[in-house]
Amino acid sequence: MNIYEKESLLKNFMVFFILLEALLVLLFIQIYQNSKADLHKEILHQMQLCSYFLKCKKFDVDFSLKRDVDLNRLYSTKDGIDAFFPIPKSQKYNLQMHYPLGEYNKNIDEILKYTTYRFILFSVLLLIVSTLFTLYSLNPIRKALKINDEFIKDILHDFNTPIASMVLNIEMLNDEYGDNLYIRKLSQTLNTILLLQENLKTFLHHSPSQMELIDINILTKERVSIISSLYPNIEILYKEISTLKAVTNQELLTRVLDNILSNACKYNKPKGLVFVTIDKYQIGIKDTGKGIQDTKKIFQRYYTEQERGIGLGLHIIQKLTQELNIRLDIKTEINIGTEIILSFPKKECYYD
Repeated sequence: MNIYEKESLLKNFMVFFILLEALLVLLFIQIYQNSKADLHKEILHQMQLCSYFLKCKKFDVDFSLKRDVDLNRLYSTKDGIDAFFPIPKSQKYNLQMHYPLGEYNKNIDEILKYTTYRFILFSVLLLIVSTLFTLYSLNPIRKALKINDEFIKDILHDFNTPIASMVLNIEMLNDEYGDNLYIRKLSQTLNTILLLQENLKTFLHHSPSQMELIDINILTKERVSIISSLYPNIEILYKEISTLKAVTNQELLTRVLDNILSNACKYNKPKGLVFVTIDKYQIGIKDTGKGIQDTKKIFQRYYTEQERGIGLGLHIIQKLTQELNIRLDIKTEINIGTEIILSFPKKECYYD
């Protein structure tokens, strides 16, 4: 189960379970109130019987002067529950029945315990039902995602033959004509296609990455050199404030750096600049481009603010940095530029 399926499973489960649990809470509150009402009815009924025979161990019996009270009705007091009943042929006194507070609280505690026990039991059953229902409802989505992934894998596999042919022909053209502007443009376009292909492969592969100690300075400098050759009109300024080594996955980090550097060059101003800085446990990549209008949406799949691109680059960058446990921060200003900072976990870094 991939991250999207887990997220969908969790969200659907939470909505379904919380809604039903809220209804269950309301239901058991009503059951508790009804149980208390039944207890009061039972106490009043027993008091009424006791008022005829006056042989009741659980009630205290007394006489009280007649006053403005309703007969045959329960009254709550600080000492317990009272009720008043008429005495035949008496014009001055009523019969007063008293149920001690301690006994009454015991009855209420029994009701509360029984209701709570049933509530917990039904909540557990509801949890199981919610889980099964959510898994069942997720099946069509999982099938659709699987079909989509298999389709993209087939397309990527079919791309290999024409791409290999293009690479071979460009190499032959280089051998025959040497350095040529049009051949360089073709090579740049082909490298963009290869980068998109690698992005899609990365997007589809969900296997855990293998971690190793990587020299970040060497890797970054190498990627800067490669991307610089693809964008001769953009100057990339590389600066090492400190050396940095980190435990990470070289292939995935390469994809991250290539995507960020390519975006910084691709969406930059004509003859713009890109500043790459390594300082302690961070890599900073800053451009002089257009900036980003909506930073809240840039990581959404297929969201793009440019005419070019399909909106997968930053989404893939976010996905890869999360897998590598690298913090991703973006600072941007319209028509001034964007800075992306990659922060490695300090406990996995070695720097001078």
